[in-house]
Amino acid sequence: MPSFPPASEPFETFAGNMAGGLLLLCDHARNSIPAEYGDLGVPPEQFERHIAYDIGGRPLTLELARRLAAPALLTTYSRLLIDPNRGEDDPTIVMRLSDGAVVPGNAKIDAAGRQERIERFHRPYHQLISRTLDEMLAVAAPPVIVSLHSYTPVWRGTPRPWHAAVLWDSDPRAVTPVLEGLRAEPGLVVGDNEPYDGALKNDTMYRHGTLRGLAHVLIEVRQDLIADDAGVMAWADRLEPILAALPARADARQIQHFPSRADD
Repeated sequence: MPSFPPASEPFETFAGNMAGGLLLLCDHARNSIPAEYGDLGVPPEQFERHIAYDIGGRPLTLELARRLAAPALLTTYSRLLIDPNRGEDDPTIVMRLSDGAVVPGNAKIDAAGRQERIERFHRPYHQLISRTLDEMLAVAAPPVIVSLHSYTPVWRGTPRPWHAAVLWDSDPRAVTPVLEGLRAEPGLVVGDNEPYDGALKNDTMYRHGTLRGLAHVLIEVRQDLIADDAGVMAWADRLEPILAALPARADARQIQHFPSRADD
């Protein structure tokens, strides 16, 4: 398991230019479990898998935040404890079974136990995002939200051909330039709402982007491509100019509401 520093809060922050027009998020940054929850009955090797966290997501987010001087917000707990990229009412917010791995510590969780995890871990992260956006809106034009994730290169025995993917709902303002920027590189296979669809009601982008009318984009990078420092740096090189250009787009720095496909 990667060695992460002890976390006293359910989130970590990277200070950046609050007027710069970008906010970076990493929902699944770590595979840590607070001591009082033990290991949830899950073998150690399972914490190395994508079911526990987004491999490479944290170092990529922090590297981009450093280069772009952008504020970044990241979780400090494993998605096996509770998934911050799910709405509080989502039945998959606490997973009992994840890609073939049983999570015994979640198997018999009751409503009170679920609510405790929401209040201790899930809700503070989202409250921090809301506060940060409020602070950014107070000093400059509306920022663009960029959420960074990673996905497993093989799903249920089937290799995934995409090097990266852009997930979105119905607001194209930040999505179109990111897709165009990535697809301009020869040989790069980029998914548009593949291997996942970005329209998920009450997830992070819905809550903080769609509902607030803020331009936003979720970028997924295949985990084998950012599993080491060299890969992280290569993808930071690739994404830096694309993301740096977003705040200069006038249409992306406005409040504009788009009907969500997740509401259909």
